[in-house]
Amino acid sequence: MTPPPTLQELIDTVRQDAGTDDPVDQLVVASTTASTLEQTTDALLGHFVDRCRRAGRSWSEISAALGVTKQAVHKRFAGPLAVRLAATTDQPTFERFTQRARNVLVAAQAAAEASGHWVVGTEHLLLGLYAEPEGIGGKVLLDMHVSRAHVETALRAADHAADRVAGDVTGEPAAEPTSPADGSGGAAADAQDQPAAPAAQPAHSVDPAAGRRPLSPRARTALMNAVAAALELGHNYIGTEHILLGLYRDPDNLASRVLARLGADSAEVQARVAELLRAYAKP
Repeated sequence: MTPPPTLQELIDTVRQDAGTDDPVDQLVVASTTASTLEQTTDALLGHFVDRCRRAGRSWSEISAALGVTKQAVHKRFAGPLAVRLAATTDQPTFERFTQRARNVLVAAQAAAEASGHWVVGTEHLLLGLYAEPEGIGGKVLLDMHVSRAHVETALRAADHAADRVAGDVTGEPAAEPTSPADGSGGAAADAQDQPAAPAAQPAHSVDPAAGRRPLSPRARTALMNAVAAALELGHNYIGTEHILLGLYRDPDNLASRVLARLGADSAEVQARVAELLRAYAKP
């Protein structure tokens, strides 16, 4: 193996870079050098951890190779890896979504259609979770007494409130409301800044099996955040619980704001998800 720089070589480098014999100046350069080396070693390990994950190796195998606990390797690498994945992927892929998670996407499509929206927003993903009440995402919401009816009422209130946020697609203020077919959405919807469906739909469709409507940028981000949440938990699948957690990562999206108004605190949701996951993991 090619040996790394020795201590003496590093000392000589610091002295040369400092350009002075003043010990304080040399200490400053040494501190900068040590920080750079730390970042480089982290990046080196992160590169090969990333390769292991892409090759299908488990966090248990990786932690054993590094000689640390699974929890330690998870804390150090899972988050940054998830961020890198989200940053380099334009839209989520659905191979790892469970059947229940796919059913949520189909239900979100139906919610968008019923509310007269031609794109699927985060509020539709939230409504879609109720299509799988036995999934962890839906179960957590119902256990917290946040029903679909509560969400629909909150969405109608958001539709008429003065705090309607800028639309997801063009960044312009939300358009005037269109009457939803079932009251499940409204002009405050993430993507409701289009006056009508365009002649040609945008290319970002959810999934051939899930319908024709595309995801809004914020909904697409929420699903990428679901993938990130799964990675951070060490899961090789994306379930309804990850979709719920993904919605919370952007506190400004409509679903997250509605959940906050209904008292579904992010920290409590995370705790309840973790509790259910532990219960399912028991033999």
